[in-house]
Amino acid sequence: MRILISGASVAGPVLAYWLTRHGFSVTVVERAAVPRKTGGHAVDLFQPAVDISEQMGVLPRVEEWASRTKRMTLRREGARRPVGVDLSKIFGATSDRHFEIMRDDLSEIYYDATCDDVEYLFGDSITAISPDGEVRFEHTAPRHFDLIVGADGLHSNVRRLVFGEESRFSSFIGAYLGVLTLPNTFGLDGELRIHVGVGRTVGIYGARHLGDARALFLYRSEHELDLGHRDVSRQKELLRKAFGGFHADVDRCLDELDRTSAFYFDSITQVHMDTWSRGRVTLVGDAGYSPGPAVGGSTTLAVAGAYILAGELARAGGDHERAFPAYERAMAEHVRGSRAAALSAAKTLVPASRPGVSGLVQGTRLISALPTGPSRAFIRLVSKTARLYNSMTIEDYRPSPATSEGRVGLASGSEVA
Repeated sequence: MRILISGASVAGPVLAYWLTRHGFSVTVVERAAVPRKTGGHAVDLFQPAVDISEQMGVLPRVEEWASRTKRMTLRREGARRPVGVDLSKIFGATSDRHFEIMRDDLSEIYYDATCDDVEYLFGDSITAISPDGEVRFEHTAPRHFDLIVGADGLHSNVRRLVFGEESRFSSFIGAYLGVLTLPNTFGLDGELRIHVGVGRTVGIYGARHLGDARALFLYRSEHELDLGHRDVSRQKELLRKAFGGFHADVDRCLDELDRTSAFYFDSITQVHMDTWSRGRVTLVGDAGYSPGPAVGGSTTLAVAGAYILAGELARAGGDHERAFPAYERAMAEHVRGSRAAALSAAKTLVPASRPGVSGLVQGTRLISALPTGPSRAFIRLVSKTARLYNSMTIEDYRPSPATSEGRVGLASGSEVA
């Protein structure tokens, strides 16, 4: 049985790995000319994604390339002194297993785990999908596939071709995200510096293995901007306008906008669909159910979704009319929970008022001051994300019957609200 996956970031390679282990023949098509190494931001692998990565045999590389961010300093706009906190308290309180890793590093790890067994078509894209499974590409000759999976992100090409324009399914949650790669002139190694003000937050961090630093910008907007997601010049101007004069460190970051080797900007948008499947086509990860980049644990959701989809297809013997509904049922509660957690996280991370800013700072100060035990209890009490991921489980879909007992747990990490 031949399955085509569109997208080679995270969900695509993970899905390809498990499909091949279940005996399917897999092709992955990716618009980028080579595996992506374009900067990007750090993502969290919560417990189920860690467990699945371990089953794939790639956990040692994840551990090796983890960012190892250990310290955080939080500075309120206009304040003289920052508040410091040991991030191990937060990570330890919210998850038994958690890693933070750069998204491109994670993508490379998953690609390397699959490239010997999976056909990759780089530098190409799908242009049409027929109901009988014929697929047309920009460059490759038309080919027939039994099933097609869109794992191509928030702005999914497959979703547009099969389900309609993105505007039908996107729900703007009132914020924008920008990520900038810049020289590590701050001397950051395992440290996250956060500057927070009303309606805007900046995080600056670095790690020894990166050789550079990242600046992550979050800001509120009452209305979704009329802005194409490829209009880079306009995006940079919006960041300058929103964050200019915020703090000297932030201004240093903004000075790098025209020199940066990698830049990302997008709305924080959720994808809401009644179904992720139509005929031979289904969606996985952000393409079908993005909870919002940077705030909703979308990477873990994508890894779990890919694992479940492959497992349900194997369980149904490749019968998509059985497998796709089972996949959607298995993911539905996880998706609903992640959306609610993302909305809560966005409100916390980008406060809309001065009391909200003060609350974030005071909460950080309390976590820092309390002994480890009470601070963990406090975090678990106030964090919707922690409660969500600590209570979620997914079935064990591994091919070997001898290892089919038990469940894969899901626990939260640093995307705390």
